[in-house]
Amino acid sequence: MDILCIKCKGKGLCGKPCRILNKFIDNAPKPKLHFSGKSAPELFVGRIGYPYINSGILAPSENDNISNFATAEEWSANNFSVENILRLRGQLIYGKAKTHIKINDKLKQVTQELALSSKPVSTEFFLKKKPTLQFTIDKVFQPMTNPAPIRKVVLEENPKVPKKVDYLTSDYDIKATTALKELYKSNIKLDHLQKLLSIGLLGTKIKRKMVPTRWSITATDDTISKQQLEKIRYYPEINQITLFSGNFVGNYIEALLLPGHFSFEALEAWVAGNVFENKTIQLTQDYEGFNGRKKYAFEVAGGYYAMRIALTEYLTKIKRQATVLIFREIRPEYYAPLGVGIVRETARRTFNNKPKHFDTIENALKDIQSRITISIEQIKQKSWVLNNYGKQKSLNHFF
Repeated sequence: MDILCIKCKGKGLCGKPCRILNKFIDNAPKPKLHFSGKSAPELFVGRIGYPYINSGILAPSENDNISNFATAEEWSANNFSVENILRLRGQLIYGKAKTHIKINDKLKQVTQELALSSKPVSTEFFLKKKPTLQFTIDKVFQPMTNPAPIRKVVLEENPKVPKKVDYLTSDYDIKATTALKELYKSNIKLDHLQKLLSIGLLGTKIKRKMVPTRWSITATDDTISKQQLEKIRYYPEINQITLFSGNFVGNYIEALLLPGHFSFEALEAWVAGNVFENKTIQLTQDYEGFNGRKKYAFEVAGGYYAMRIALTEYLTKIKRQATVLIFREIRPEYYAPLGVGIVRETARRTFNNKPKHFDTIENALKDIQSRITISIEQIKQKSWVLNNYGKQKSLNHFF
């Protein structure tokens, strides 16, 4: 897959004006060495040079209102466009420093305090150099702009820490997976859980360490959905063919639920002209049978786990299991990658919509075809679920 738009970073290698860079230029903050702003908390832990990595805090230098819209969940709730999201991200300054994943320093201590908070925290920043107009965009994490080496960070108010977060991050005997489960049951948002894991605040004392943001996002989605599946596999099967449809910022999702034991397939079609400047449609696939996956979903990657957790949240809500195909079509209007949280929130929106019911799979596929650009025949040829559903051997035979 051609990823020129991500690697180019506004250098014009495609020969076209960069819509992403222009949006960041239009909204770039004034370069300052010293400022106060609210962190959402917005934290980032890199992976290059591991275990010595860059980590830091993102915050606005002027407009504190930006901190109220820091996550994909908030973008979805407010129906933000790609332009709106880039405008918000372009106003953030990323203060960063080199650190070791296990060694505490002053910046890490402040970052951990911010990670505990459920609300934006006023923070004073002292930078070594003024921010530069650069950006990092990726399929997994949110766009980051205006990096600058940080000298010192001071909290100007006490973080608002939920009691359950305070309790479980102070427990050095509980495993990270157990802590994630308990925090999720206490209605702590997934983005907050991901930050706690990333900044090294979960797990037994000897195992606590910083986890790169891209890994912690997928690990959180994977862990929570696996825990939900432990119960889902014992629920009764749905009794009719059910179809959900939804979309957000150029991501279109069709979720087809079939009566049967739990299995899950994610298919993604990257339509020509999207963020990756594909010349042709790119179709990727990952799936799992009743007993789950043993390897990382390398094709669909983080999007696989983001769609699966939206699915397991829905199945947990209705207390049913099903054989499921989720198809995501990424169209040209999704011209800037906004992180895997967009996939999760698009799937959540999809399952919140009113479903349709069908007597046959063919009728359901015809209905899907009326909304997608890729040929349904390509999906039928590629799909593991569609090619194995209804055969004498159950799907879990294959895994």
